[in-house]
Amino acid sequence: MVPAFSHIQEVRMLLPRLVGLAAVLSCVACADTQTPAPRADTQAQAAKVPQPRQEKIFPVGSSWTAVSLNGRPFTGERPSFTLNKQYRANGFGGCNTYSATAYPLREQGFVVSPFVLTKKSCDRARQQSEQTFLVALRTAAKWDIQGSTLTIEGQNGTLRFERAM
Repeated sequence: MVPAFSHIQEVRMLLPRLVGLAAVLSCVACADTQTPAPRADTQAQAAKVPQPRQEKIFPVGSSWTAVSLNGRPFTGERPSFTLNKQYRANGFGGCNTYSATAYPLREQGFVVSPFVLTKKSCDRARQQSEQTFLVALRTAAKWDIQGSTLTIEGQNGTLRFERAM
């Protein structure tokens, strides 16, 4: 029977050879993948090819006031939205305050959990406006930001917000 430590000695003796072999193989692989410098006409063509869009960063920690839903402006006291660094969303729906968890995703995706709401009673028009706002926010799927305008889109409409002061 061979003691276990002799196998360890054999591995220790082979290890430097294996590392050297791996280094040589990686250099050979690098040499095969290197391409010559592009020609001037190739560079001109590359300039015409649209570059991939850089991923935008969701403005966590900013407060937003709703401007419109599907192009129709909010009247009276407008809804609001804030998302903090712990991905906790909160704001005013038009009648009640709400909170939820919200996550900006890759490729400007967006998902919002069910809301926790206060139970203040308001007139029918304000309650209806709040309901449509919350449903649009809850079913949001995409977001975008341009300047001081945040757009959140989903199956139930497009919400536009402006940065609150």
